[in-house]
Amino acid sequence: MPHRLLAPSLLVLSLLSAHAFNVQAGDSPVGTITPAAPAVTAAAPVAPASIAKVNGVAIPGEFAEFILQNRRARGLPHNTLTRESIRESLVIQELLVQEALSNGLDKEASVASALEFQRRDLLGKAALENWLRAHPVTDDAVRAEYERAKNEAGNEEYRARHILVNSEKEALDLLAQLQKRKARFDALAKKYSKDSTASNGGDLGWSLPANLVPEFARAMTALKKGQTYATPVQTQFGWHILRLDDTRKLDFPSFEDIKERIAGKLQQSAIRKHVQDLTATAKVE
Repeated sequence: MPHRLLAPSLLVLSLLSAHAFNVQAGDSPVGTITPAAPAVTAAAPVAPASIAKVNGVAIPGEFAEFILQNRRARGLPHNTLTRESIRESLVIQELLVQEALSNGLDKEASVASALEFQRRDLLGKAALENWLRAHPVTDDAVRAEYERAKNEAGNEEYRARHILVNSEKEALDLLAQLQKRKARFDALAKKYSKDSTASNGGDLGWSLPANLVPEFARAMTALKKGQTYATPVQTQFGWHILRLDDTRKLDFPSFEDIKERIAGKLQQSAIRKHVQDLTATAKVE
């Protein structure tokens, strides 16, 4: 479905997406955050004091455990071979660090700036994770959001096609051609539509009214299968000639199937709100 028809601030489409939901804050100044992962309640294994010494410098065991925890979070295996490869990589890292320090690279402005940026980035992530632990998304909130999205989605999906043009006059001319059967809908869409669906004859695929701009959704749901709307439909994107090809019953996902995605989305919304609150009370010059 073309993004230009999506209505803002709606959860329904994301819940029905075929792609697994992954919470991210890629635009955040503190980098990518994945707060949807469940909290670890079991005691973490005690890391050895060190896993190796390189030129007399001990490599803390916590470094290896940190890498292993990240592998577990990504669903990657952690076995003896993995531990050996982690030890080897940390030894190589220590050798390179020692070489960098001996050459005074940590004093170079670009390196020092990068190290400081990474320190601040890590602190920012830690602050958000700490805030999330103190403000968890409740099961009741997740269930309520599921019911809201389910009710908003309705009971039917619609398969429509459209021709998007810039002016009402152009839309009326094309509609007249369709009414007089002088041209096929898909042929006119390919030739005149400015929408990304033009190459597909204006086919929008299966969609939900709740995920479309209101003017378009109202016109679409008023049609019967095979009908073309009698007048051009105006939206913020231009003028649409709209035809409904088919409808089908909506098979909305079960709560269990998408509860984690909903929780992640609610967490991300909470993070955005928290950052907005911090910004609102800060003195930024």
